[in-house]
Amino acid sequence: MTLSTLDWSILGPATLAGLIVLATHVPLGREVLRRGIIFIDLAVAQIAGLGVIATAAMGWEVHGFAAQLSAFVAATMGALLLYACERRFKESQEAVIGVVFVLAATGGILLLANNPRGGEELKDLLVGQILWVDAHTLWPAVLISAFVLTIWSMGGRWVKGVGFYLLFALSVTVSVQLVGVFLVFASLILPALASRHARHGLATAYVVGGLGYATGLLLSAIFDLPTGAVIVWCLTAWAVIIDLMLPHKSLSEV
Repeated sequence: MTLSTLDWSILGPATLAGLIVLATHVPLGREVLRRGIIFIDLAVAQIAGLGVIATAAMGWEVHGFAAQLSAFVAATMGALLLYACERRFKESQEAVIGVVFVLAATGGILLLANNPRGGEELKDLLVGQILWVDAHTLWPAVLISAFVLTIWSMGGRWVKGVGFYLLFALSVTVSVQLVGVFLVFASLILPALASRHARHGLATAYVVGGLGYATGLLLSAIFDLPTGAVIVWCLTAWAVIIDLMLPHKSLSEV
């Protein structure tokens, strides 16, 4: 297959979906890395996914308003729980986050146990369906991401405290249904890791994310491979390449 044969009516919206996810996940991911709560994204994303699964188990449309609301409520409750744990059990927070993730993941498996399409729905939740996004799903994501970025840019103590967890829950609610749990984690952590010592950290993180999504989408289309999985590998490759290539801060600048 050549580039001229690629279907840009599919790749175009998928690229926009990736950029929308990166818009909020890059700064949030850098904050996650700074706080040392690496697996909060997996936990909150899995909780949001559990909300979607619960909606499907009740017979509602998994891509409708009910699913969005259920995912947001579940993610918000999970984020507030983790915020309370940060204040109460700070020394054990990573362990608590891991337990929450496992409970949410196994809860989803239990809800899908008697669903004949349960395996397929679980796969869609984890790997995502980024190639099937359209304007109907992108516009709400654009508006919510713009809101999150606006509040985040205002800063203040609220954003550094409980506000971080609420904005995180809102962003993850959108991104899980666009790209899946695995890509949510990769989009948050890999650009942040690659840029942690770079002189222009935020810009570097966005470059890593953009290159990862662009090359991942192209390679998955050319070789007919699962898109989400390929993007995760491309994000990892670019994170390593950029981290090795770019000059780092000196010890006196850290």
